[in-house]
Amino acid sequence: MDAKELLLIKLSDQWGIDVKIGPLLWIVLILLAFIAWGVRRYFHWRTWEPVEVNIPIGNIGKITIRPNHEIIRIAHQAWTELITRKAGLLFDEDHDVIVEVYNSWYELFREFRNLTKSIPAEKIRENMDARKLVDIMIRALNEGLRPHLTEWQAKFRRWYTAEAERYVEKSPQEIQKLYPDYKKLVDDLKKVNKQMVEFSASLGKIAHGDKIP
Repeated sequence: MDAKELLLIKLSDQWGIDVKIGPLLWIVLILLAFIAWGVRRYFHWRTWEPVEVNIPIGNIGKITIRPNHEIIRIAHQAWTELITRKAGLLFDEDHDVIVEVYNSWYELFREFRNLTKSIPAEKIRENMDARKLVDIMIRALNEGLRPHLTEWQAKFRRWYTAEAERYVEKSPQEIQKLYPDYKKLVDDLKKVNKQMVEFSASLGKIAHGDKIP
């Protein structure tokens, strides 16, 4: 078709109305469509309400984040990782095994690292709220879980391995209660676990608003 030829669009056979649109008008319409699409995306982003959370672990404190699709995705995945692991559940002395809790924490470290690495670098650079989310996830691990693990994990595992071989007739829960510093270890573990439970609630609020599943 010749570029100068007009494109005929029949709007209504019944009415017999024909509208002729030239190439220049088509360009204008396409530009308007792109502008409308951009405006719609801008206002869609602006409709995300800022979320304020108070995160006790790592002494992070109050944080305000305006979610977008990427932030919601990461927060939801992190929330799911937490609530399905022992790190996101309050420690039960009668049923939980400390070694298994430490294993769960180790897996959480790995998953959180993978999640933070999955955020495109340009998103972190361009979006202050994405940087905030990455920061609180890293601080929750480094300033929340790591201090307890550094102080207790290695010496408890060494002690527990020897005692489990010695008291084969006892349950893991019975054996761990024989640990010389059991109360001090468990008190600190419970404190960290409580903070992680509250942290998971904050992630859930960022991901789902006030409608946490």
